[in-house]
Amino acid sequence: MASPRHRGSPQDLNTCLPRILLLLALLVTSAHGIVSSLEECLVLRSAEGSTVSCYSVPRFPSPLPDDTVHLSVEFSNLTELPPRALQTCKRLRELHLSSNRLRELPQQLLAPVRGLQVLDLTHNELRGLPPELFHYSAALRTLVLRDNQLQDARVTWLWGLRSLEHLDLAKNRLRALPRGFLISLTYLSTLDLGHNLLETLPHGLLLGPSRLQRLHLEGNRLRRLGLGTFGPQPFLRVLFLNDNQLTEVVDSTFWNLRELDMLDLSNNSLSSIPPRLFASLGRPARDMQDGFDLSHNPWVCNEDLRDLYRWLQDNKHKMFSKNDTRCAGPEALKGRRLLDVVDLESL
Repeated sequence: MASPRHRGSPQDLNTCLPRILLLLALLVTSAHGIVSSLEECLVLRSAEGSTVSCYSVPRFPSPLPDDTVHLSVEFSNLTELPPRALQTCKRLRELHLSSNRLRELPQQLLAPVRGLQVLDLTHNELRGLPPELFHYSAALRTLVLRDNQLQDARVTWLWGLRSLEHLDLAKNRLRALPRGFLISLTYLSTLDLGHNLLETLPHGLLLGPSRLQRLHLEGNRLRRLGLGTFGPQPFLRVLFLNDNQLTEVVDSTFWNLRELDMLDLSNNSLSSIPPRLFASLGRPARDMQDGFDLSHNPWVCNEDLRDLYRWLQDNKHKMFSKNDTRCAGPEALKGRRLLDVVDLESL
C-alpha cells in the first residue's frame, strides 16, 4: 500500500471547492453586470446577503454592506485591522483573511459578528491571540490559524468556542501546550497540531473533546507518548504521529482508541514497542480500514518484537510501506524486511 502521506485529502478538496466556485460565480455574474464594486472589491448580492471578495487590496474595505454574510480579504499586505472593522456586518457567517501580514488582532474584532461560523487566518504573522477574542464566538465551527508564528499557547485563546468542530494550528511555532487547552471544545472533531515544535504533550490533552475523529501531530519533536496522552476517545479514526522523534510509547497509549482506522508512526526513532501495544487495534479485534505505517524506524529485530511481528502478520494487508519497514539490528538481520524475519515467530 502507498503511504497515507501521498494520498490526496478529500477534506482539502472540500475546503477549496466552495472558494473556487465562488470565484467562478463572481466572474460569470460580473460579465452580466450583476456585480457592483466596493473600491477594489467584488460584491455579489443575493437573497441571503452580500458576498464581498477583495484580493490584493491596500486597506481593509469600508464601508461594508450591512447584509454581508461572506467576506474575503486575502492575498493582500494588511498588517493590522481596524478595531471596528466588522461593526456593520452583524450577519457575517464566514470571514477569510488568509495570506496577509497580520501581526495581531483587535480584542473586540469579532464582538459584532456573533453568528460567525468560519474564520480563516491562514498564512499571516500572528504571534498570539487576545484573551477575549472569541468571547462572543459561540457559533464558530471552523477556526484556521495554520502557517502563522504562534508560539506560547494560552488557555484563554480558545475560551468561548463552545461549538468549534475544526481547529487548525498547524505550521506554527508552538513548543508546548498548557493543561486544559482544549477543555471547552466539547464538539471538536478535527484537530491539527502538525508541524510545530512540540516536544511533549500535557497529560489529559484531549480532556474536553469527546467527539474527536481526526488528530494530526506529525512533524513535531515528540519523544515519548506517556500514560493518558490520548485518554478515552471513542470516535477517533485517524491519528498522525509520523515525523517526530519518538523513542518510547507506553503500553496503554492506544488502548482506548478502539475505532482507530488509520495510524501513522513512520519516520520516528522506535527500536521496539511494549507487548500488546496494538492489542485493541486491527485484527483480531477489528480491521483498520485505512491502514497503518511503521516504516523508517530503527527496529531491533529480537524477542522484544515478537508480539509486533505476529500482529503485523495478521494485519499486513493494511500495512503501508512494507519494503521500508526494516530491521536496523542486530547486525545479522540489518536491512531485512520486518515481515520476512520468520525467526521472530519462534522466539
